[in-house]
Amino acid sequence: MALKAIRGSFFDFIDDPWKHVGAEQKSARFYADGMLVVENGKVKAYGPYDKISSQYPGIAITHIKDRLILPGFVDGHIHMAQTRVLGVYGEQLLGWLLEGIFPEEKKYSDPVYAKEGAKHFFDDLLAGGTTTCQAFLTHAPVCTEVFFEEASRRNMLVIGGLTGIDRFAPEGSFDTADNFYRDSKMLIEKWHRKGRNLYAITPRFPLGCTHDMMTSCQKLRKEFPDVWFNSHLNENPHEIRDTNAHHCTHDYLEAFEKYDLVGPKFTGGHSVWTSDDEYKRLSKAGAAVSFCPLSNLFLGSGLFRLGKVTDPAHRVRFSLGCDIGAGNKFSILNVLDEAYKVGMCNNTLLDGSVDPRNFDAAEAERNKLSPYRAFYSATLGGAHSLYLDDRIGNFDPGKEADFVVLDWTSGQKACAWQTSQIVDKNGPKDMDEAAKLLFSIMILGDDRSVDQTWIMGEPAYEKAKN
Repeated sequence: MALKAIRGSFFDFIDDPWKHVGAEQKSARFYADGMLVVENGKVKAYGPYDKISSQYPGIAITHIKDRLILPGFVDGHIHMAQTRVLGVYGEQLLGWLLEGIFPEEKKYSDPVYAKEGAKHFFDDLLAGGTTTCQAFLTHAPVCTEVFFEEASRRNMLVIGGLTGIDRFAPEGSFDTADNFYRDSKMLIEKWHRKGRNLYAITPRFPLGCTHDMMTSCQKLRKEFPDVWFNSHLNENPHEIRDTNAHHCTHDYLEAFEKYDLVGPKFTGGHSVWTSDDEYKRLSKAGAAVSFCPLSNLFLGSGLFRLGKVTDPAHRVRFSLGCDIGAGNKFSILNVLDEAYKVGMCNNTLLDGSVDPRNFDAAEAERNKLSPYRAFYSATLGGAHSLYLDDRIGNFDPGKEADFVVLDWTSGQKACAWQTSQIVDKNGPKDMDEAAKLLFSIMILGDDRSVDQTWIMGEPAYEKAKN
């Protein structure tokens, strides 16, 4: 494949901004006039246009003007089979699952229904600038098959796997532990590391798993140590109490630990009510959690402790997740908007103004989601959480060239007006202006702010022009 280049304004990250309190710009790179050279879908060179272009005379260049180009967004927690039931009214987690979600997911046992749903799912991901996701599917193997088939067709880097559930759900929405083990083994051997597909052992949540199901997960984890592991963790108080009673555990994380399931490539979705001790254990194990503010607020689950997972003494890897369909938007920009508000609520709870006994200035500050912290979490931080930062997350040479092109003039009128106060018609001149622009986009923008999405150096989505 011939070399190609993209010219434009680029913003990416080289480090965790929480390591640079007071000097977060040290974690990022910005080129007002930059150039990205791609060969066979991977970054060949990256830097200022004048420098890089002189090294590649005559190269074909796509010039993207009046836009900001960032690495593609990473979604660490989403449910493909809930794409068509967004906005199911009311209820906390367990009632919401039983009344609105399991009946819809049951339909994904039909290949025709599942294929159509998968197409909509990936269309919506790309329209929101998401280029990598870790997805929950259903108990039906056909749902996993169509997920990987559609991802392969689009050449997207994805993680997914058959859902393990053998209790709690209604008839037709679960399967036996033996069938789960057999089908998971077949799917791993067929799909894991085929193209850009990665497999995750995926028990839905311990409350929906018997001892036999958890033992099947343990067996799979030992037989296939290279695969990922994805489940839910401490989402809802009722769920936590029922889980501990069902598995005879002292806390939720122990329900995984007793089966040797917690370690690298483990993601526990939500983690709203995770204790300090559980966070220490997650940190020590190299495990991760996923922050899903859209669904946590929609279901009334609670406030994720952003300042706790970013504690440098016990740092825990974390990704952002839109959590369709309790999450009501596919756009990671909308996730960042709500994540910022969750962080500010936590900041107030810890700054001593509510209860001086809870005063913790350092943790309060870590809850503030600056544009650096936000877009790091959506890109390189999300990749780091999923142990994919050797492949994606920034524009280092050798990385896979997935990226999103943001239009700061789109979205609601307030967004266009506000961004016009930050930059002139020539766009951001330096990193400070670019960061301010990104903050306005994440607070005022949405999927309309995504102009293009590229996969492995090829256009995969372009917003319709009026």
